[in-house]
Amino acid sequence: MNDHLTIADARTEILQRIDTASKTAGVTTPTLIAVSKVQPDNRIQAGLDAGLTVFGENRVQDAQTRWGETFASYRNTLELHLIGPLQTNKAKDAVALFDVIHTLDREKLAKALLNAADAVGRMPRVFIQVNLGEEDQKAGVAPDNLPAFLDRLRSEYKLEPEGLMCIPPINEPAAPHFWRLEKMAKISGLKGLSMGMSADFETAIPFGATHVRVGSALFGARDYT
Repeated sequence: MNDHLTIADARTEILQRIDTASKTAGVTTPTLIAVSKVQPDNRIQAGLDAGLTVFGENRVQDAQTRWGETFASYRNTLELHLIGPLQTNKAKDAVALFDVIHTLDREKLAKALLNAADAVGRMPRVFIQVNLGEEDQKAGVAPDNLPAFLDRLRSEYKLEPEGLMCIPPINEPAAPHFWRLEKMAKISGLKGLSMGMSADFETAIPFGATHVRVGSALFGARDYT
């Protein structure tokens, strides 16, 4: 397989699908986040060569190696998004590296991010992750707790999130969850919606997704070996 040709073609196709879905729904075209977690370097290079400029990573340590070392020369031309869970002891590293963090879900982490921002001199944009399915194995704020959590962020920490993020339960239709997140964002006065992945990004777009997170549809199956 020629990674460069395949990934360039996949990028073109996905951007066309995003554009078509956006025009059909009459909504603004969302940002494509290329989810590069657990992908080999040759595929990342192919993505860079194809013109991808927004990447999503799941782990701070892996991202530091990739974008701080292997592909450091590209860093200033890219936007990096953290889309995986974040431990408070990694907050400073995350703030230093990422432009956007999609997984704020607790007050302790908000404190850590703000303290890190003071130390580093920059503050990434943040999304609140909402655990719509209230699944024990997933991070995120429970839907019923979102209003109080958001109020604390705004009043106590003067932190205004960009929007909400969700990962719907894998065994349920995604559309009702996207609809619910859109309503929650409107009620909360938030404009950003990080939702939709390789299998369902076209479903998310009519509900106002501002960011779609696409990995395997761009890069192929992930290599966990």
